[in-house]
Amino acid sequence: MSGFTHFDEHGNARMVDVGAKEVTERVATARGAVLMQPATIALIRQGGIKKGDVLSVARLAGIMGAKKTPDLIPLCHPLALTSVAVDLTVDEARNAIDITATCKLAGKTGVEMEALTAVSVAALTVYDMCKAVDKAMRLTDIRLVHKSGGKSGTYEGA
Repeated sequence: MSGFTHFDEHGNARMVDVGAKEVTERVATARGAVLMQPATIALIRQGGIKKGDVLSVARLAGIMGAKKTPDLIPLCHPLALTSVAVDLTVDEARNAIDITATCKLAGKTGVEMEALTAVSVAALTVYDMCKAVDKAMRLTDIRLVHKSGGKSGTYEGA
């Protein structure tokens, strides 16, 4: 059905059978950002957010999100991740928190969804921790920027 792998010949949703695939080293990196008011950036930098250290908590939340991806996204395979790295940086010029997540494993299926979930959950955590002072924050530009391993090879995005 239209080349989508998560549908059978009758259009029913299905989990893709990866049993015959080769085990390869697989890596995926995703990025995104949370845009906010300059005053919110200043509070984060000064440790003035009442819920705690925003960047540290969001980093942990992103890692936990990657590990919980198959519980959140239907038809995702449970994976034995070997590494999840989530980095958050403050860009004062853009009034943004930039988030990058990289997930790795040796397996039969890729880790793109885990990297994207890590960024999304980290961004949602930043929003949750700061919403009392800035409800107008925007989560933006969440995307896959790198993928390697498996039959489809390497992808490099912007």
